[in-house]
Amino acid sequence: MTSTQVGKDGGDLPTPPTGAHPRTDAHGEGYQRALGARQIQMIAIGGAIGTGLFLGAGKAISKAGPSLILAYAVAGLVIFFIMRALGELLMYRPVSGSFAEYAREFVGPFAGFVTGWTYWLFWVVTGITEVTAAATYMTYWWDIPQWLSALVFTVILYGANLISVKLFGELEFWFSMIKVTAIIGMILICAGILTIGFSDAGDTATVAHLWNEGGFFPEGVGGTLMTLQIVMFAFLAVELVGVTAGESKDPEKNLPKAINTVPWRIAVFYVGALIMILSVVPWTTFQPGVSPFVAAFEEMGFALGAAVVNFVVLTAALSSCNSGMYSTGRMLRDLALNSQGPAVFTRLTSRGTPLIGTTFSAALMLVGVWINYRWPGEAFTYVVSFATISGMWAWIMILVSQIRYRARADRGELPKSSFRAPGAPFTSWFALSFISMVIVMMAVDEDARISLYCAPVWALLLGVSYLVLKRRNPDAAAFNRQKRSSDAVPSDARR
Repeated sequence: MTSTQVGKDGGDLPTPPTGAHPRTDAHGEGYQRALGARQIQMIAIGGAIGTGLFLGAGKAISKAGPSLILAYAVAGLVIFFIMRALGELLMYRPVSGSFAEYAREFVGPFAGFVTGWTYWLFWVVTGITEVTAAATYMTYWWDIPQWLSALVFTVILYGANLISVKLFGELEFWFSMIKVTAIIGMILICAGILTIGFSDAGDTATVAHLWNEGGFFPEGVGGTLMTLQIVMFAFLAVELVGVTAGESKDPEKNLPKAINTVPWRIAVFYVGALIMILSVVPWTTFQPGVSPFVAAFEEMGFALGAAVVNFVVLTAALSSCNSGMYSTGRMLRDLALNSQGPAVFTRLTSRGTPLIGTTFSAALMLVGVWINYRWPGEAFTYVVSFATISGMWAWIMILVSQIRYRARADRGELPKSSFRAPGAPFTSWFALSFISMVIVMMAVDEDARISLYCAPVWALLLGVSYLVLKRRNPDAAAFNRQKRSSDAVPSDARR
């Protein structure tokens, strides 16, 4: 048996690995298109709202004061540029591998290999930390073993992801709905306090808190810059909507709509929420490690505030773990379909879910929960810090791929996307420069520097693995551009 097949146009098409499902559906790759518009919208919203806002913002506020609002606004603009770059690629060719597949096509097979495995590791690590955090939050109400809660949550989310992608979408819809409702509720309460003056904070609440407590930049511009890694960490997972491309109903319509909501989501849920909270409660009140939502409720005199926020951060953690279960299986399958991972990961259930890949990732999450239980804290210090840099690697690959795709499309070598990023490639270069500045800030910050120590170790491991893989299977270093170009969204299917 030869290693290639001949396409209709005479080009060589790679044969899928043993056990793989042929890519009969250029867009879905064997998956079921079961994610509707409302689910895609909420997945996009949920990706932008997580524990980075509900918990991490407390540390950032203590470092930067009200200027954190500006940091979130500028970073949000960069995130919008990244998402529009991703949107342009998705409308060129919406596939489940998303940015790993685009890195493979426009940067090289090794870039796709690194991106796929790095993003997989990012979600495994995130899943480990989030399911453990969720178990910790449960102890607020009940005195039950942490490992038991972690086990139950992992099994439930694992089962939901295997049943169908539609159930995953429904879970994510309601998880995101809870987070959105909580933030909107906080904004309305703060607005009521500022205008009507009820609650314990009514007499002191004023927008002047934004500049009266040491100024808008109380710690200087340098203090604001040092919070950028915290700010960018809060936005990690916003790119998850790209992984859903292969399973979205009518992706040419739903994905652009979801991406275009990024600006107002960030404006309301980050900038708006922080303006209201910091107007009601002076920024000097907030401390690292304490949720600004909890602190604000306490200052307002709402006894149930802590319980409400605990429930919200519980759902945020479960939402993140749910997303991890979903994305890891898809990334492993994409790697396997491109001969860059074990062929067994290509197998799908009758409902179109990647059984082996999801099971393997869930098993690692359970091992991580046990390690975290056995050696709480220390064991994950290095690994967890890797999440930020690995997530930003995916953003870098999205931007570089979009720049190279746009250049080839403008030359007429590839079909132009129906959802072109405005201002590109200049906006993409700006976003890359901003990410580079964040990495420099991470190198300066002693607390974040450990992330940069982990990255070379992971890069070396991937480099050695790729060389071994390439020697055993030359197809792992091949990319048939002619085949992939034929998979692009036909012009008559665009909207």
